[in-house]
Amino acid sequence: MEEARIDAGSAVMPPLFRIHDAEVVRAGKTILRVDDFSLAEGEHVALLGSNGAGKSTFIQLLTREVFPLYRDEPPVRFRGQERPLLDDIKRALGIVSSTMHEQVRVHLPAEEIVCGGIFGTLGLPMHREVSDADHARALEALDRLHIASLADRDIMTLSTGQVRRVLVARELVRNPSVLVFDEPCTGLDPQGMYHLRETMRTLAAEGCSIILVTHYPEDIIPAIDRVLLIKDASIFADGSKHELLCDDVMSDLFDVPLTVSEHDGWYSLYGAHQG
Repeated sequence: MEEARIDAGSAVMPPLFRIHDAEVVRAGKTILRVDDFSLAEGEHVALLGSNGAGKSTFIQLLTREVFPLYRDEPPVRFRGQERPLLDDIKRALGIVSSTMHEQVRVHLPAEEIVCGGIFGTLGLPMHREVSDADHARALEALDRLHIASLADRDIMTLSTGQVRRVLVARELVRNPSVLVFDEPCTGLDPQGMYHLRETMRTLAAEGCSIILVTHYPEDIIPAIDRVLLIKDASIFADGSKHELLCDDVMSDLFDVPLTVSEHDGWYSLYGAHQG
């Protein structure tokens, strides 16, 4: 994908992320290979693939939790920077995952969990003073997701879906320009899935860039048009939902016969009928 151009003169805005000739190796085995990928500022994308395909490793490349093999030109660039500061990436990205949810094991009000996002902690850090402005930011983030009524509730008494949305608010309190949802609907009932997907729709409509990692096309909100299919530790396909969310491509991606349906911009995946 070419770098996005802005209207002012001939200036060129670099992509939010650019990955080129990146290879991640563990124990002598390539666990991800990316020849070329770029994501523009404000663009949404969904990463789709089976367990172990390399989706999480792809996200970890972006967040600098893993590093590719050395190249003379660094394979991963952030906003055109060859060696970006980790703090710059952390300020730009918020991450919500079911793994983070599993770490919630404390009896604290939801508001304090959200305040912890300011400091990068789950809950308020010791020996740190939280200002009235910090509390106001936390309440604003909860209200933005229409869950301000949960502010005083013990996080351990909330439903799985409610906790997941509180964790989204925890990221929003830092006002990131990009939110990564890593398999966000894992473990949710239909009500929780509905509200989480509505949360993604709200944030996308507000201009927040959404990067979604999932096994299921059902999680891909209508605002996300681009899908990146990951298979066997590499990019299998990269294109629009209209092109790639179809029976043949999904069957090839997951190596089983599948059927795809679409309704009002939402896609569903079914096992094909066997004769």
